[in-house]
Amino acid sequence: MSVVVTLSTEIIAAVPDDDLLRSTLRDQWHLLPAEISALPGGLLSHGWDVTAGGERFVARLAAPTARQPVEAGLAAAEHLRTTGIEAGQPVRTLGGALTAETRCGPMAVLRRAPGRTLDGRDPVDQQFWGDRLGAVHRALQRFHHPGLGRWNQLDADAAHLALEPWLRTAVTGAITAMTRLTVTDRLTYGVLHGDPAPEIFLVDPATGRAGLLDCGASGTGPLLYDVAAAVVYAGGEETSAELLDGYLAAAPVNEDELHAALPVMLRFRWAVQADWAARRGDHDALRHAREALTEHAPEE
Repeated sequence: MSVVVTLSTEIIAAVPDDDLLRSTLRDQWHLLPAEISALPGGLLSHGWDVTAGGERFVARLAAPTARQPVEAGLAAAEHLRTTGIEAGQPVRTLGGALTAETRCGPMAVLRRAPGRTLDGRDPVDQQFWGDRLGAVHRALQRFHHPGLGRWNQLDADAAHLALEPWLRTAVTGAITAMTRLTVTDRLTYGVLHGDPAPEIFLVDPATGRAGLLDCGASGTGPLLYDVAAAVVYAGGEETSAELLDGYLAAAPVNEDELHAALPVMLRFRWAVQADWAARRGDHDALRHAREALTEHAPEE
């Protein structure tokens, strides 16, 4: 078996070194890792696949202010398991807590669900991916937790948006379009994963069952924001047909809503990625985000 250690969907101030990871796992969970390997990262998270005592785990480290959203995500994972959806099982610390405080922020550990992670460009894997994302959205429709806040909107006045001349205007335009959409259209709201990369989702070849490593539970918001994030990971709308088909078959969102709102959601997701890149001073990621924002900007 394996254990996975992961990070929250907030910006991480500092990534822990190997010594901190090992000492925290030892002192808080009595886990002595034989192997630690970084998981492929989502946009706003870091994770480690940890093998200890013959089991595999996932370890997640969040920003210092994100303990409540992380614990909401752990509770959401536990809820999903009661509905028959495979998900990482939260492992409590020796003191019985869901998270342990470190100098870099709160850490959580989950027992890894069985299976391999998905390939976002493979049509069959896309069907699994979309189906599980839709099933998660449906299963969490009645899930409540005090740590769940409203989804994080972007701040058009943030200082880091001055990094490049085009950036603030592009982000402001995406925010305006999103605000108009949420005011004028009837959207389906619920619990968001926040960063549903294909590497978060699993399929077990032995059983054919699909699941996920963990539930980010970034907050509540329009469910199509998660779909837009997944479409970006899949390479765009042109390469996401199977993902969207799988999602619509399982989700509480209908086809009309998806096709009407997805373009605005994609633009907003790219603005989120541009914001993230600006925070980190990543000019390559900013260039990629600018190209996408230009492509998704409405024609004058």
